[in-house]
Amino acid sequence: MKISVIGGTGLIGSRVVENLNTAGHEAVPHALSTGVDVITGQGVAAAVAGADVVVNLTNSPTFDAASPEFFQTSMDNLLAASQDAGVGHFVILSIVGVDQVPALDYYRAKALQEEILRAGTVSYSIVRATQFMEFIDAVLSWTADEHGVRLPRTPIQPVAAADVAATVAEVAAGTPRNGVLDLGGPDIYALDELGRIALAAKGDPRPVITDDTAGMFAAVPGDVLLTRNGARIATVRYADWRATALAAAR
Repeated sequence: MKISVIGGTGLIGSRVVENLNTAGHEAVPHALSTGVDVITGQGVAAAVAGADVVVNLTNSPTFDAASPEFFQTSMDNLLAASQDAGVGHFVILSIVGVDQVPALDYYRAKALQEEILRAGTVSYSIVRATQFMEFIDAVLSWTADEHGVRLPRTPIQPVAAADVAATVAEVAAGTPRNGVLDLGGPDIYALDELGRIALAAKGDPRPVITDDTAGMFAAVPGDVLLTRNGARIATVRYADWRATALAAAR
């Protein structure tokens, strides 16, 4: 099976390509660096030509009010080219609870991406994942200074990028779901609690101050970022992932 992976050189995309090729498929990565621009449309038709499946893992360069335009334009270009090329399956990676956080521009943008895909004529699958373990340090940095890190008690369910990539690859190689598969990590934490674990693991002495008004995740209502019944639960635990990451950094 020939699979075109748009955004195939990034954190998830490169692993999706590797997983698919290991499984015997012909997965081809495409990105700006390979001459494919999903906004201008340059190289898009050539990238999807002859593909049985298109996996779109491109992402907006910002999380602000400009992000909906990115997803509108990129999806319009990719879906039009995929339809013209006779692509039989279009896959995107989204976020668990994405349609329940209207206060965040980026979540509204990702929900729009899903809506555009559903309204198209190409059979599709949507993989929704919880917060990546690889991005926890970045989340902490948003509200950090020399005195500490301010974090809300928002419940999150971190998942390893390797588990996300494996799931996206599996879905891409399968029959179109014309629906959603949710994926989450095996453990649930309050974000402030996870911040303390992350800082302690790195030997960072700064305190975590619980502040339910701090940072992007303060806008998240209740536990909407957690998986529900029927979701797939990954196997890699945050403590194990952190230990492996620290060992690799030494």
